[in-house]
Amino acid sequence: MRRIVSLVPSLTEAVAVSAPGALVGVTDWCTHPEDLGGAVRIGGTKNPDVRRIAELRPDLVIANEEENRAPDLAALRAAGVEVLVTEVRDLPQALRELDRLLVGVLGLARPGWLADAERAWARVEPVEVRTAFVPIWRRPWMVLGRDTFAGDLLTRLGIRNVYAGHPERYPRVPVEELAAAGCDLVVLPDEPYRFTAEDGPEAFPALPAALVGGRHLTWYGPSLAEAPQVLARALRAAR
Repeated sequence: MRRIVSLVPSLTEAVAVSAPGALVGVTDWCTHPEDLGGAVRIGGTKNPDVRRIAELRPDLVIANEEENRAPDLAALRAAGVEVLVTEVRDLPQALRELDRLLVGVLGLARPGWLADAERAWARVEPVEVRTAFVPIWRRPWMVLGRDTFAGDLLTRLGIRNVYAGHPERYPRVPVEELAAAGCDLVVLPDEPYRFTAEDGPEAFPALPAALVGGRHLTWYGPSLAEAPQVLARALRAAR
């Protein structure tokens, strides 16, 4: 079995579920599944301990072009570590990258959860189109812009992101502009910023707020199989 270090929480879950025991190193943000065996914590996604990773002598480090920093990946390669970098900007690309990693690179049988995820999203039929903005941070306020995986999932569920055409992927937008954007809804995930019922909705008192789990909105892994149902339920509740 190959020794894997994962620098991406969603890929950590995908590998842990599909190849138990393969992970020897994971980030501090890798929370699923709860039992990651003896995997060593090697720092954050943006500040991994390169020397510690090299000491683990992995056969492969898996990363993502958005979640991880190019200098860290270059340092790992310079230390003689093989690095696989994924790119995920929408659902079809996520499914392809998962297939490439698990089947093409790791040589696993195609996991059942991946087929379940494909079927679950193929059945999605948006009933109502609602306009929304999707904050991912506050102080300063930042929202989903163009070309994002989370934005693609919301589009498939009938949510039209008013900032989907913005030139930036994660633009900073003043709260006053957000409140005046003429939307039907504000979608508040619990990561990367942890929006809650007490932290976020009060900034937009005139709008219904959909509180959604970041794992179902932004992770590409086993959670994709249940994400359509879970996200749709949270969106329907915001009325």
